[in-house]
Amino acid sequence: MRAFLFPGQGSQSVGMGKALADASPAARELFQEVDDALKQNLFRIMIEGPESDLTLTENAQPAIMANAIATLRVMQREGGFSLSDKGDYVAGHSLGEYSALCAAEAFDLGTTARLLKLRGQAMQAAVPVGEGAMAALLGADIEKAQALADAAAEGEVCTVANDNDPSQVVISGHRGAIERAVAMVKDHGIKRGVLLPVSAPFHCPLMQPAADAMALALADAVINAPLLPVYANVLATPIADPNEIRARLVEQVTGRVRWRESVAAMWEAGVTDFVELGGKVLGPMVKRIAPDATVRSVVTMDDIEAALGSL
Repeated sequence: MRAFLFPGQGSQSVGMGKALADASPAARELFQEVDDALKQNLFRIMIEGPESDLTLTENAQPAIMANAIATLRVMQREGGFSLSDKGDYVAGHSLGEYSALCAAEAFDLGTTARLLKLRGQAMQAAVPVGEGAMAALLGADIEKAQALADAAAEGEVCTVANDNDPSQVVISGHRGAIERAVAMVKDHGIKRGVLLPVSAPFHCPLMQPAADAMALALADAVINAPLLPVYANVLATPIADPNEIRARLVEQVTGRVRWRESVAAMWEAGVTDFVELGGKVLGPMVKRIAPDATVRSVVTMDDIEAALGSL
């Protein structure tokens, strides 16, 4: 069995998508469709920067999605690839869940781009700059990370945001609490705590205003039954009902990204082949969760040709 995976925020870089667009009319067409949907020249920011503009959450989120779906579009248009024939599940990390749903045709491309633009804006606006923070805990499992978060909170928000793999957990909340947690890592048997260069504390209760905004937007969005079940971040189980997809995407804004559990559940369900489209971030995590899995990342035209020949 095979799952197709879609990366989340942090996988963006200036120049992303340029080689695909240079080589493929299908990719160029897709990037134009996203620009048209957003009434913005996002693709120019993707290929030219500046990095500060691309890193803005409202740009990074639709850009990462566009790059991943462009990779899929090239495979479909130029290689006759069919996601539903070659895959059993889709999953994405945080915003990547929207990419997964777009790939599985639950959302059309324009809807996905607009929802991610709004999601980025709402997440940025939810907490004043400087009040929130996130930190990666390296050498931490979920139990150690939770104990540290509880100890550092002191009445503020400090919670596990991303359970990425057995050796990396991300915490999120009020800046003071996150800084206390970083200072306390050694006391909890954790190798290292690193403050992340993010503009808001994602996936924690401070994001409730953004969850409310997404609830309104998703209420009006057309959601079709996906071609393949999607593993929901907040459940670590597959879902396919449009109403449940809508509810879980709202919960995801404030809820934990249960990536380690999702990959482990896919492995237990019989998935042995994981294919990341448009990034090289999730593959290493998968190998740390399921060491015997086959993992490949499809980013370049060479990657696409190799994948088309072997999938």
